[in-house]
Amino acid sequence: MNDVTCLGILVADVIVGTVDELPAPGSLGLVDGIELHGGGCALNAASTLARLGDRAAVVGKVGADPFGDHLLHLLDERGVDRSGVVSDAATGTSASVVIVDGDGERTFLHTPGANAALSAEELDLAALYDTRCLHAAGAGLLERLDGEPLARVLAGARERGVTTSIDTAWDAKGRWQRIEACLPHVDVACPNVAEARAVSGLDDAAAVAAWFRARGPGWVTLTMGVDGCYASGPGFDGHVAAPRVHVVDSTGAGDAFAGGLLHARLAGWDLERAARFACAAGALATTTRGASSGTAGLAETIALTG
Repeated sequence: MNDVTCLGILVADVIVGTVDELPAPGSLGLVDGIELHGGGCALNAASTLARLGDRAAVVGKVGADPFGDHLLHLLDERGVDRSGVVSDAATGTSASVVIVDGDGERTFLHTPGANAALSAEELDLAALYDTRCLHAAGAGLLERLDGEPLARVLAGARERGVTTSIDTAWDAKGRWQRIEACLPHVDVACPNVAEARAVSGLDDAAAVAAWFRARGPGWVTLTMGVDGCYASGPGFDGHVAAPRVHVVDSTGAGDAFAGGLLHARLAGWDLERAARFACAAGALATTTRGASSGTAGLAETIALTG
């Protein structure tokens, strides 16, 4: 049995930095580097969990192409079970161009690719539910799975005693009701604050968190980048600061946060301690270029937590 299975998006990230201003159309600008990395909420969260010592698995879809081969190789290299990853010759692997500025903030140009083609009918539910926790990673970019199909998958997991979690991605089409359909079936929700505001229609972090909890999740954390997170659940409701680190690239920090949070949840920690640990995991992810390159093992993450 796996500790956490991450069902969701797998993305090849082409990271370009440092870019503080785009060159004029038709001209050329110089950058420090252009690098190919693994990305996507499922891959990133699973990579963090594996480095923390958990048995992590990924379920998703890639194309039968060089980007897909790269992602499968990374999963093998990181010790993540990828037996549930479908390789499809009929579609290309999802990819993003990630433009990183001097403060480490990133801007994405994205093609959904194979992630948008993953359907519930392709899932091996017996294998998917053979886990302590099922994490829906990147809801909002799973075109054929988002909404009621994903809600049914999560409901099935809970019926079998599996802890369930959801992290969101930005839906450029604004169909946020598809996220709301899943909330009655999840124990943990960890969207970023912008996505959570879009789902709820509210602005104040405390009100947003209360809105989410009223619809099902017992633990709600709203990630806020360098400002840490707002956490709400039994025994704790408030802001948790992030530890200060030298930020190189914030790509994947929210996914590392999710991995840290789920590690702590399965370890039986209370919400406040879990949120502080998750903030440290997210902060470490920003210290190198690439979504998962900076994530660390358990001892180093605990040390940064303080």
